[in-house]
Parts: sequence; C-alpha cells; structure tokens
Amino acid sequence: MKKLIGNGSLITRDPKNPWIQDGCVCIEDQMIVDVGERRALLAKYPDAQWLDARGGVVMPGFINTHHHIYSALARGMSIKDHHPKNFGDILEGMWWRLDRLLTLEDCRCSAYATYLSCLRNGVTTVFDHHASYGATEGSLFEISAAAHELGIRTCLCYEVSDRNGPEAMRQAVRENEAFIKAAAADPSGMQRGMMGLHASFTLSDATLDDCAARTPAGAGFHIHVAEGLEDVYDSLKKYNKRIVNRLFDRKILGPKTLAIHCIHIDPQEIRILKDTDTMVVHNPESNMGNAVGCEPMPALMEKGILLGLGTDGYTSDMLESYKVANLIHKHHLGDPNAAWGEVPRMLFENNAAIANRFFERPLGKLKAGCSADVIVCDYDPLTPMDGSNCNSHILFGMSGGCVNTVIIDGKIRMQDRQIPEADEAEIMAKCREQARSLWRRING
Repeated sequence: MKKLIGNGSLITRDPKNPWIQDGCVCIEDQMIVDVGERRALLAKYPDAQWLDARGGVVMPGFINTHHHIYSALARGMSIKDHHPKNFGDILEGMWWRLDRLLTLEDCRCSAYATYLSCLRNGVTTVFDHHASYGATEGSLFEISAAAHELGIRTCLCYEVSDRNGPEAMRQAVRENEAFIKAAAADPSGMQRGMMGLHASFTLSDATLDDCAARTPAGAGFHIHVAEGLEDVYDSLKKYNKRIVNRLFDRKILGPKTLAIHCIHIDPQEIRILKDTDTMVVHNPESNMGNAVGCEPMPALMEKGILLGLGTDGYTSDMLESYKVANLIHKHHLGDPNAAWGEVPRMLFENNAAIANRFFERPLGKLKAGCSADVIVCDYDPLTPMDGSNCNSHILFGMSGGCVNTVIIDGKIRMQDRQIPEADEAEIMAKCREQARSLWRRING
C-alpha cells in the first residue's frame, strides 16, 4: 500500500526541485515513487495511506558517518584517579580501560540506547566504529541485531589494534571478516560491514598488511587518521613517514575508506587523499572536547575531497554537530564568513554521497527512485523560509528534538515521538542496570 506524507514544507535535497512549499512524498514499499504538490498527489493516489506533517518540515533522514556506540554507557561516568593531561591520557585512562571491560550485554544495551537516540534525532543511517576487547567475538552481531529490530540502516566495523596483544588483534580481524560476510549476504540490504582500524600508532605494518589482505573487495576501511599529534610523531619516529603516506604504502586508502578526523595532515597528504578518492569525516565536538585541534576543512573541500560530518560518539543529534561545525571554523580561522557553505554540504550532500558508496538504494534525497528515508520535523518558522534559506533555519531554529516522525526504508519507525518496535522504559531500565555494573567494574 502506498503512503503519502504531506501538508508541510519539503526540503528535497534534489537540485532540480529543492523546495516545495506545500509538498507531498509518495512511498511504495522501500522506495520513494513520487514527489510533488500535496493536492496533486492526493488526487493522483486517492487510496494511499495519509500521514499528516501538520505544517512541519519534511526532509530526508540524517546520516551519521562516524559514531561510537560502545561509549553510550559512559555518559555521566567518573573514573577515580583519572586526570588526563592530553589525548593519550584520555585514550588510555578512559576509553581503552572501558572497552577492555565491556561484555556482550554491555554492547547490546549500548546499541539499543544509541539507535533509539538516533531515531529520536531523525538519524536513519549510522556508520559505527566499535571496540569491546572484553568481548570481541559476536559483538558486531549484537549491535546488528539491535539495528535490525529498530529498523535503522547501519554500517559496522570492529576496531583492530595491536594495543592488547596479537591474539586480541586477530580476534578483532576475525570479527570484522565474519560480519562483513554476514552483512553482504543480508537480503534486506540494510547493513554493511567494513574493516575497522584504530589508528596508525597502534597498528604495525604487519597488522595493516594482514588487514589489507583479508578485507573483501568493496568492504573498505574505517580508521582514525592524525587525530592527535601523538599519532603523527609515532609514524615519523617509527616509519620515517607521515600517516597518510604510510597508509597509502600499506594499501589502506581508496574510495571505500573512511579516514576519520585528519586534523594534523599536510598539503601533500591532502593530495594523496584526493588522488586515492579516500573519504574524510569531520567530528568537531570531539575534536574540541579532546583538545586535539581543528581539521583543515577549507583545504580538504578546496581539493574536492568527499568530506562528511560525524559525531564520534558525543551525540546522536546531527544538528548539534552541524551547529558546532559551523562555529569551530569561524573561531579557528577568525573569519565570520567561514564554513557557511561547506558545513551544510557535508551534512546534507556529502554524508549521503558517502553512504551511497556502500548501500545500493540511493539515499539522501526526496526524489523518485531513492530509498524512502523520510523525517518530519515540528518547526514553525518565525521568519520567511524557502529553498534559499532553509539551511540557516535548520542551523539556528532546529535541533534533533524537533523530529516527530521517522520513516526508514518505507517503514514507520517513529510517529508522534512514539517508537512502536521498542519498549523504551524496559530498554532504559536495562541500560541503567548495565551502566551501574560497568561503572563498578571500572572503579573496582
């Protein structure tokens, strides 16, 4: 049965038809089959199920190109005797300490909590980078099961690292291999797998070569690159080359590779990223919170690198990341004109282009032939709003909490802020129980 979502302003992200004042979207099965004026589509499809946007804003679902689901249970946690002075201290004293204690039940709860938060913030596709060295085998499948149940499109990987020894590294590689194979065989087309890599400074040449040899064609790599200066110094000291050069030599770069952060890179490394068609993901809140610096976004965009926007586990609200990205470059460059065009391009265009390298059905537009990932936001503009200024309205007037309805792959996953597939009270109670257990383990 067809569905019609209308009686609202449409932001289509289709350059040929970007804005429809009183618009409507027609969905059949998993696909958008028609987009147009509300009255015209109501007349054309009189028997369709009607979903009333009630004067809100209808747009494509958001895409998060770098998340860390495993960090969910750390919210509000304090670790005794942990007083980090730099990024290395943050990793060793908090995140690596946490991931070595995670159980499969912790992973499961983190996944449900994070995906529920994604739904509530209108995020319909998530690229996640996972680590749980306390329970590696089966961890991606726990996350996958939560995504399937809640209906979110997701691309998963496990963080391979040498930091816990050779056997732990091999288990991580095997978990990636198993999930990549399972996701590729999933008939829903809603999940994909990648080979996850931590960062250059925790990966030997032998490990990188092994991962490159064991990654199926088309899966690609998801790796943190030059996030902190420690990573750069390590590569120069051990290998006498900068990080991007090293990854190029080890055959890690390419059109299916997500290079996350890329803060401390030079012009020659930027050229390599461009020449290899490697994708980069910017995570402004995380970069500010970890005090690691500001990504050279203008230089990356000027070279034509496909640059997306993520959250790095800080939030599941992509509009929060959108706002911070708009500010960090203005502040960093001392230029109030910086980032006005680049940041919305990252969120609304490039994230979809990144996802479209992995998922078969086109994402990111309200257009016939695209996957039916549609959100409705409660937003009554204070000032005139149209296709020429809608990005500014989103920036200054909306947050993820404005989202009231989410459709993913043609199915209603949230309506009027209610999520029918989940008992949220039960899930949250279980998450709180697991969080208490995890905090005791960390501080015990």
